Amino acid sequence: MRDFASDPPIEATVGDRLREADHTVAVAEGCTGGLVATLLTAAPGASDYLDRALVPYSYDSLRELLALDRELLDEHGVVSEPVTRDLARAVRDTAGTTWGLATAGVAGPEGGTPEKPVGTAFVAVAYAGEWGTGTSTASVERYEIDGDRRAVRERVARLALSDLDSHVADRV
Repeated sequence: MRDFASDPPIEATVGDRLREADHTVAVAEGCTGGLVATLLTAAPGASDYLDRALVPYSYDSLRELLALDRELLDEHGVVSEPVTRDLARAVRDTAGTTWGLATAGVAGPEGGTPEKPVGTAFVAVAYAGEWGTGTSTASVERYEIDGDRRAVRERVARLALSDLDSHVADRV
């Protein structure tokens, strides 16, 4: 696992990698509430690769902004592997970017369940392959993070950028 105290910070590393590959990214953030976008835009020249960042925090906003499936949301809930995967795909496809990045989780202090305790988070990365090639992908990682709300949100944001960086590195 990446040491987030290292230099350079993950937001600079992934930004450089996206720029060098001439790739773009769109972000949909739930539990991180805009922290991923904050980190990405802290790096000079972020407009070279960041297309947009959305913070759809309610079921209605997920359906209205990204056309997420009502039945999928009802069946699994926002904090789930299938919904987070679709969220990354939807933000990628509506933005027309190379990559979609999505976060969902239970940051606390309330809201946890035995199946999804406080600190549970999902990060999804979706890649848009060339049309007709069947190379588009979407993957999801589940994380269990200890700490208060601030620590959970911050850790998930950095894990999301680290996951994105790994996927971009595999494609270039």
